[in-house]
Amino acid sequence: MAYSMTGYGQGSSRSEAWVINVQARSVNHRFCEVAVRLPRQYAGLEEKVRRSVQEGIARGRVEISVTVEPGEAKKKSLIVDRPLAQAYVNALQDLAASLSLPAAVDISLLARFPDVLTLSEPEEDLEALWSEMSGAIATALAALRQMRENEGAALSQDIAHRTAKIGQIIKTIEERSGLVVEEARERLKTRLAELLGNVELDENRLLMEIAILADKSNITEELIRLQSHLEQLGRTLREGKEVGRKLDFLLQEINREVNTIGSKSSDYTIAAAVVETKSELEKIREQVQNLE
Repeated sequence: MAYSMTGYGQGSSRSEAWVINVQARSVNHRFCEVAVRLPRQYAGLEEKVRRSVQEGIARGRVEISVTVEPGEAKKKSLIVDRPLAQAYVNALQDLAASLSLPAAVDISLLARFPDVLTLSEPEEDLEALWSEMSGAIATALAALRQMRENEGAALSQDIAHRTAKIGQIIKTIEERSGLVVEEARERLKTRLAELLGNVELDENRLLMEIAILADKSNITEELIRLQSHLEQLGRTLREGKEVGRKLDFLLQEINREVNTIGSKSSDYTIAAAVVETKSELEKIREQVQNLE
């Protein structure tokens, strides 16, 4: 089964420590490129996220976005340093008494002093976080791969259909090529008869000219190679997995043979078949650009 390079998946994990959400998107790219977006404090896990993607995806630009929110066990807490607060109060009262000033100390003033109130954050255990995050990432990537597989199946079906259509067109060209030389022979004889009138034709010279014409317009080798390339394209498509580059190369070879057939033949039917074949090849090429 061939895989598309476009897809989307998401996964999540919820525990007392963290609430983790992961989104995975992929688009076409010549190689495997991974872009990771993590909260700044968890940047140390970026390489692990990248390796998780690269283990299962060969081509495409994959964007992984991870959000992490603290669970109940990771909520921040406020710590009150009561001895320090009392020391501030005592110091202010002593200062007020020595200066004969009112000793009005309220809570809003006290809260502004350093270290009376501090925000406590639990220490982060990156290994424990990764244990949960990796599960959410695996879920997102599995959904992403499933979508890539589904789209790849649809693309493969379309390519197989168009390849079969090209095969039928090639049969038409092959059948027509057998008649081209004979028709050219008759046209040449008719034209020479018109030009020479009653002068007797040199049959040997005529046969030589026909042989030269037949050799120039012979497309047997091109048809054989073309059929071989089409069969190989079908086998490659059925093999699945990482087929995009190989299919692209085969399409270049097929297009080269079709161009040669077009340049060798001046027959209208073959020329029209070549145009139709190139049209189908271009449609296949567009589809192949989306395959992994």
